[in-house]
Amino acid sequence: MPARPAPAVPERPRSGTAVTGERPQDAPARATPASDEPRDPAAAWQVSTARRPRARATADVNATEGSRFMGAMRRGTARGAGAAAEQLGNVTLRLQTRLKEQAAAQRRLSAIVWARRAGYVALSALLVWIVVASPVLALDPEQAEVSGFGTVVDPADVDAVIAEYEGTSLATLATSRLADALREVPGVRDATIERVWPRGLLVELTSREPVAAVPDGEGGFWLVDAEATRVGRAGEAQESLPVVTVPVGEDHVRVLESVLGVVNQLPVALRERVSDVSASTEDTVTFELRDGPRVEWGSAEDSALKAGVLQVLLDSGQARDASVIDVSAPTLPTTKK
Repeated sequence: MPARPAPAVPERPRSGTAVTGERPQDAPARATPASDEPRDPAAAWQVSTARRPRARATADVNATEGSRFMGAMRRGTARGAGAAAEQLGNVTLRLQTRLKEQAAAQRRLSAIVWARRAGYVALSALLVWIVVASPVLALDPEQAEVSGFGTVVDPADVDAVIAEYEGTSLATLATSRLADALREVPGVRDATIERVWPRGLLVELTSREPVAAVPDGEGGFWLVDAEATRVGRAGEAQESLPVVTVPVGEDHVRVLESVLGVVNQLPVALRERVSDVSASTEDTVTFELRDGPRVEWGSAEDSALKAGVLQVLLDSGQARDASVIDVSAPTLPTTKK
């Protein structure tokens, strides 16, 4: 059944306007949009039904445009993210390259440092080997020069002591120990040692020269120095040494020391004329002169003065016929025929 047309609704007059069907002449006409909505519910339903396709189409258009916009936004965001990722990748790549270069430089530096350390260790080991074990600095007894043997030191004894240190590095050689060993050699009072690089030694001995011969009770003689130290042994008395006769035993050591002190104070020319020296106590030293008188010396005190007085008496001729010269009191010497 066809729908009936809706009845026309008369327009309502605007305020201030008479319902005459004509607009006032003094005021411009204002167009009032006519409402599209019919006052009738049935007509309104028809209008709403007619508008739904257009609204749906508009919504679809809006949805499409929104989808496009969102797609564009997503593509833009993706491109921005890609560009940022690319830039970040470039930075990361450069950073990795820089870190690799730094690591390589650090490895080279470490290698150089360790190479230097290894070189230092090798050089130190070489120096230690040269100093301690190398034959370059090993002592050669043939290159040892020794002086100061004196009259009683046996060179063979000295050579035997030095030979014990053959092959020892000159840098580590204990010269003080070697000097102590040389002092044990009979007749050696002291020894000084100097290194002569690379393999030699310079040894200077101070010998103990005998000043008297003491009978040993077996037909021989001990040779003693001024300190009463035995420096050798002889089968018979030497003409250049006086024979000392003193009591034997530890209780009489001071007597021997007193006698040797007197002999040591004598001038060399006078000492060579002394043949026999004897003493029973420290204050009764006497000695015989070869081709001369006996001398009463007394104690070892004022030995230098006594020696001078004795020499004057011998040179003056006053003791030419004397058998005894007494200088025990040097200020009052006496002679006896």
